[in-house]
Amino acid sequence: MTLAPDTPEKLVRYSAEEEARYVRDGLWEPATIAEHLHTVAQEHGDRDALVCGDVRLTFAELDRISDQRAAGLHRLGLRPGGAVLLQVHNTVNTVIAWYALLKAGLVPVCTLPLHRGHEIGQIARQTHPVAHLVAARDPRFDLVGFAFDQAEAAGVDRTVLVSDGPAGDPRAVELDRLGDDIDAAEARGVVEDIQAGLGMQSLAVFQLSGGTTGVPKVIPCLQAPYWHYGASLARAMCWGPGDRMAFLMPLVHNAGIIIGLQGPHSVGATLVLGTPDAAAALELVVGNAATDVLLGPFVFDLALDPGLAGSSLRRVLFSGKKVPGRHMAALAERGIWSGQIFGMSEGLCLTTPLDFPLEARATSVGVPISAADEIRLYEPGTEEEVAPGEVGELCARGPYTLHGYYDAAEHNRRAFTADGFYRTGDLMAERTIAGVRCYTVEGRIKNMISRGGEKINTEEVELLLGSHDAIAEAALVAMPDTRLGERACAFVVTRNGLEIDLAEVRAHFERLEVAKYKWPERIVVLPEMPRVSEVGKIDRRRLREIAETLGVEPR
Repeated sequence: MTLAPDTPEKLVRYSAEEEARYVRDGLWEPATIAEHLHTVAQEHGDRDALVCGDVRLTFAELDRISDQRAAGLHRLGLRPGGAVLLQVHNTVNTVIAWYALLKAGLVPVCTLPLHRGHEIGQIARQTHPVAHLVAARDPRFDLVGFAFDQAEAAGVDRTVLVSDGPAGDPRAVELDRLGDDIDAAEARGVVEDIQAGLGMQSLAVFQLSGGTTGVPKVIPCLQAPYWHYGASLARAMCWGPGDRMAFLMPLVHNAGIIIGLQGPHSVGATLVLGTPDAAAALELVVGNAATDVLLGPFVFDLALDPGLAGSSLRRVLFSGKKVPGRHMAALAERGIWSGQIFGMSEGLCLTTPLDFPLEARATSVGVPISAADEIRLYEPGTEEEVAPGEVGELCARGPYTLHGYYDAAEHNRRAFTADGFYRTGDLMAERTIAGVRCYTVEGRIKNMISRGGEKINTEEVELLLGSHDAIAEAALVAMPDTRLGERACAFVVTRNGLEIDLAEVRAHFERLEVAKYKWPERIVVLPEMPRVSEVGKIDRRRLREIAETLGVEPR
């Protein structure tokens, strides 16, 4: 079977020697992600796979329904290897759609409902999608109309799939009932035939990077490595049947798929799915008897809520920024374990083991989740390792870390070391804390802002700012925020003394169809940029110092 975007010049695979080693060591298995789900469903059929609001789906139900959806997609003429853009929300139907696409041999492209023409247009040009799956209703935007507009603008015939409501457009296909008229045994046969044509290194998913230049790079996630990613986390966290992971960040995102979906499902555990709403977090966890929860910066304070007392919660993972000590202390007082996780769509993931002392869990991100993960800390821009305890650029290689961005040969030459270690751009140090060896996060080389877990590429936004007629030069830096971790603060120099304010910048970004989470939340007009004198570069450290004294501009 030839897969549409799966071409040697675009997709960098693991070597034959690496594949043989990972198989020999029991890290990779021949089964595809879809086949793994079917195996889990056979073993844990009556257990809850998903709880979302008032809806519960057992593993057997999820397996059967996603089989039928996959057979329906195949009947539509969507053939294996075709990419499908996803702009959907945290719902039952999104989970069904995820597995249905994989079972149909299609390749989900993990974009966000927040993305607009600026992002979707360029991502589509890289992945050449055959379909676009969108939410039928979005309170902020007409995603259905947008999907058709994007296909028309690109001059392509692209199937628009709609979920969680009626299409509202006769040209669209409603996914949520697709294949209901196909017998379950027939649907299973269709899925098995498709999966038989896939291999361990077949393309499974397109994730997106935080990006170092322009629109995010496309990350090809392959079948065996991507399943190993989630399964390794499940083993590191000692999840098993009966555990219930509460997840309330965007699901169609690497963290959502690994921590919320495929990780728990790999061991027969349950996903308790909520929405990114801090006010609803306590009820999601307590009301659904969750045993585990991932907390991003916007919901860290759940750890302090007295309502957790007496709940079923046993483990809390923090992600996104350094955790205030009082949060972990409050959980410890209630007998709830807490730790940290550091991961990336490109692959490498670290977390704090369950037996780590509290001090190490509070001040480090632990160790890699897979025994075959390899880490080196280099002097930035070199391939010279730093001494133990010193800060260096985190570089990684292993059984689920990418070997190259998709269709990006030139960028890949810069993004990897000579022996194949991925240069993450993050700064870390290897330390011994409370008697255990672990890694601590020390900052970033990449100019990125992490806003509530979403990555904002500063160069991309600076280019967009610079496209405004009034702006001669722009620099974007992180502004600390207690709820989201960081927000974006733009420093600009205008042309010939022209005036510009935040409202005009927002209007400019809206005209350019830029996702709103990338919009600057503070504008500072300077007569000139501060410079690093010896090289003439913008002094971003000085700008960050200024930004630390500011807050978000009132709307």
